Amino acid sequence: MKALFIGGTGTISMAITKSLASNPDWELYLLNRGNRSDELPANIQILQADINDETKVADLIKDLHFDCVCDFIGFVPAQLERDYRLFKGKTDQFIYISSASAYQKPLASPYITEGTPLANPYWQYSRDKIACEDYLMKLYREEGFPVTIIRPSHTYDDRSVPLGVHGSKGSWQVVKRMLEGKPVIIHGDGTTLWTMTSNRDFAKAFIGLMGNAHALGEVFQITSDESLTWNQIYESIAKALGVELHAYYVPSDFLAATSDYDFEGGLIGDKANTVIFDNTKLKRAVPDFVATVRFDTGVRETLANVLAHPELQVEDPEFDAYCDNVIAKFEEIKKALQS
Repeated sequence: MKALFIGGTGTISMAITKSLASNPDWELYLLNRGNRSDELPANIQILQADINDETKVADLIKDLHFDCVCDFIGFVPAQLERDYRLFKGKTDQFIYISSASAYQKPLASPYITEGTPLANPYWQYSRDKIACEDYLMKLYREEGFPVTIIRPSHTYDDRSVPLGVHGSKGSWQVVKRMLEGKPVIIHGDGTTLWTMTSNRDFAKAFIGLMGNAHALGEVFQITSDESLTWNQIYESIAKALGVELHAYYVPSDFLAATSDYDFEGGLIGDKANTVIFDNTKLKRAVPDFVATVRFDTGVRETLANVLAHPELQVEDPEFDAYCDNVIAKFEEIKKALQS
């Protein structure tokens, strides 16, 4: 069987790419601009191009037909319209990576299934994903375009530690604060539940849906079954680092209202909500799927890799100063209220 990944080297997709490359049932092509090509197995076919250059891409795939095409980097409907023009009649399945952040906020229930309504007034990213899903499902209903939609939640790899509150340059600065014994900001009181999913677990489920007749015209969420409080998540990270956690709790709405970081979307529209994912539908379609990477184990492996590779330790002094400022201001407020 033959698959084409648009992207294929990101946080979610790299584990799928590497796993599929060792699967004798699949011949894998990647269509991207060549980023991280040095990390790829030798037997992958690279179609190097910008997906937005439709003329070049159409020429590259003119003699190819795929059992499955997967778009990992589509964010707005115009990009899916482009995909439809390129791959209509050239694939037996088109898999689109949406987002679990598209689910209704505020939630009517913390128990999430694929039938949970989609509506997120807090985050444009999520609304765009909803619009992409609507466009593709309309094509499926009206023209039989062979769509499968995947909704990942918070998926992590070995290159970056997954966190709730961090700056625009990634999570390393928060890890650095932990190592230095400085307080780290946790949104709310740290007791809401969240789910972290290793990209290795995600890959197992995703591959099980590729070429799967039961997946056509369907939506699946792919997450771990493990639910953790944010306190447990940060404690796991601190324990893996061998340091004491100095948590500083700040309300999510305060963070959203007093910074230029996108905390309204990322927190109010996503991580500040308790969510518990029900993966029953996924397991019916992929009966042998089990998420086996527990978070405390997975994050320990991530930290070991990050600490061993200085290029992954991207400092963010602006966010560091922001944290110090927020904590100082909050302490002033506390003292003022106590006087």
